[in-house]
Amino acid sequence: MKSLVNRVAGYYGWVSRLLSLLQPVALLAARLYVAKVFFAAGLTKLQDWDTTLFLFEEEYSVPLLPFELAAWLATAGEILLPLLLVFGLATRVGALGLSVVNIVAVISLEEIAPAALTQHLLWGVLLAQILIWGAGALSLDRLVKTRPKVSEQMRSWTFC
Repeated sequence: MKSLVNRVAGYYGWVSRLLSLLQPVALLAARLYVAKVFFAAGLTKLQDWDTTLFLFEEEYSVPLLPFELAAWLATAGEILLPLLLVFGLATRVGALGLSVVNIVAVISLEEIAPAALTQHLLWGVLLAQILIWGAGALSLDRLVKTRPKVSEQMRSWTFC
């Protein structure tokens, strides 16, 4: 019996190590998928700015912000933050920002279709995964972290 348990534990460990090799690919896939969705939404807003302003004024009820500012912030976030995810640079900042955009999108609609809510929940889970584990090995974040000179140089930059 003990031999069977040891054998099963050995197989489990082997499969677990093998699956761990897929983590960087899974994180990259999550980053690219979420980035594509939000970037496309930002481009749609830019293509017809008058309609975007109309929707933010009449349809979306973004709390605490004038509709023009809400439209600008949402569009800028949906265009710029996905770029951080694609390159894996300051990835957690991008994921956090898109999480805010995602949450505001859900709470600003009076009624949301169940399928749309499911999509927002999926994006939220993927963004949470990126926030928790970071960008993974296939990212500029990892390159900066493993290259001391680049890392030191980036820390010395000041953003005004």
